[in-house]
This record gives sequence, C-alpha cells and structure tokens, in this order.
Amino acid sequence: MVTLTNDFLTVTIDPHGAEVTSIINNNTDREYIWQADPRIWKRHAPVLFPIVGALKNDEYRYNGQTYHMTQHGFARDRDFAVEQQSKTAAVFTLTDDAETLKMYPFKFVLKLTFLLENNGLTVTYHVENPDNKDPLYFSIGGHPGFQVPLTDDTKFEDYYLGFQPLKSRVRVPLVAGQGIDYAHRTLASTDANLQLHHEFFKNDAVIYELNGRSAFSLRSDKTRHGVMLTVADAPFMGVWSPYPKTGNFVCLEPWWGIADTIDATGDFTKKLGINKLDPITTFDHSYLIEIF
Repeated sequence: MVTLTNDFLTVTIDPHGAEVTSIINNNTDREYIWQADPRIWKRHAPVLFPIVGALKNDEYRYNGQTYHMTQHGFARDRDFAVEQQSKTAAVFTLTDDAETLKMYPFKFVLKLTFLLENNGLTVTYHVENPDNKDPLYFSIGGHPGFQVPLTDDTKFEDYYLGFQPLKSRVRVPLVAGQGIDYAHRTLASTDANLQLHHEFFKNDAVIYELNGRSAFSLRSDKTRHGVMLTVADAPFMGVWSPYPKTGNFVCLEPWWGIADTIDATGDFTKKLGINKLDPITTFDHSYLIEIF
C-alpha cells in the first residue's frame, strides 16, 4: 500500500489497480471511501480502462479481429508499478504485455498520478501511445465510491446530490443489460439539488452529459461533512449506487468514454465516446476530490 498524507488528509492507494482504498480526514478520523464490503460491492475506486461500462456481448472488432473484454476493462485488476512516491504524491504505471494484448491489441502506457493538496486529492490520467505507426483507441474513467451516510446520526436519504453550476444537463438513459439508449436522451433537472434515495438507481447508473467544468457533491443539511468531485472536461458523469441490493455509498464517476449503445455495431473505432490517440501522442485529464 502507498500512503499520502498532509495536515488535512491521509490517503491510501493500492498498487493493485492503482485504487484509492481510503481517504481519512485527519481532524475527525472520518473515512470517506466505501470500504468494499464484498457482499455488496467489492471495490473502492477502480480505474476504468481501456473501456468504460460494458461492450455489447462483451466483445468488439478491430482490424477484422474480434476481441473479448468484460465490463470496465482490465486495468482495475492489474498490478501497477509505483514509479514515483513522496509524502503527498505518487505515480503508478501500467503498460501493455502479452496478457493485455490478447484482449486489447494496442501498445499503451497508462500513468495515474495522485496529488494531495490541502483537503483535496487530484487524480490525473496520462495515456501514451508509444506506437510509431498505429493509433490507440481507448476510454478511461474514475469510479470512486463515497460513504453515505458520513455520520452515525444521519441516513442515506438525508443526503442530496448537488450540482455546480446549477443548470439543466442532458441525461443519457442506460438500459440494464442492453446498453446506452443514446437516441432517447432527455433533459435532467440538475438545476436544483436532488434528494438521494436508493430507488433513484433502480435502472443502474444515472448518466449525465457534461459541457465544461462541473462539480457534483454529496451533502446533507444535517451535517457539515460531505464530498465534492470536480472535473473540467469529461464528457460524461455517472452516478451509481447498487440496487435492489443496496449499500451505504454513492459513486461519482467522471468518464472519458461510455458503455456501448443498444445499436452498437462492435466496430471499436466507431464506438460512442471512444478516444483516438495518434502515434507518439498523449492524453492528460484529471479530476479533483474535495472532502469537508
């Protein structure tokens, strides 16, 4: 385990999956990250790479070949190398190998940088295409799960999902077991706070299209403790909590990619939300978690 610490927070990151497993407020000893009860959801904050969500039939085609890959890709289940580490920052690296090339025929370098400043943790994704001839196609995203409720004297339904800026956003419907129904996007009421209840997630993740800098927060009027996730340029944000088996956590998920659509053809190069990196180029994007 890698530990980062400052006067405000102590953050623990597991090199297996480069996954944040704990964010503790040093002043209150309060834990903000879901502690991965395997009966409900066995993860804390996995990185989603090289796909976000599920592929249609768990497969895709590239250059005439069909490849199999399960939901959210393989990075969350791989061991990253700890490339750099200091008291408040760490860099984790994953590269292609014989095993990844069986399901994903691309050379890649994936680096996750975690930087602790005051009461915030910045997570940066750096993707390199080391190939000098062929493009790299990929999606990437975060999936951090936050404890809700955060205090013993509050309950899940005391919290709400807050938005900054307060404006309407497009909601992208996800049909469980089928994929994204992109043709039937609707306007969502994100111009006001949304009270949390478990049934809100009865159709799986709630997905919003983003346009510019956005902040999503988990708050309650009954406590001053909460969390905010801010992202400048992700095209999508997923919000998820399990249902009908419920858990006391909510995931705020910035995505540079999305699951396959219901009518996806399987052509990886034409997948909705796919990123294309030309040879010897890089991709750098980040999000910020702030606790209070």
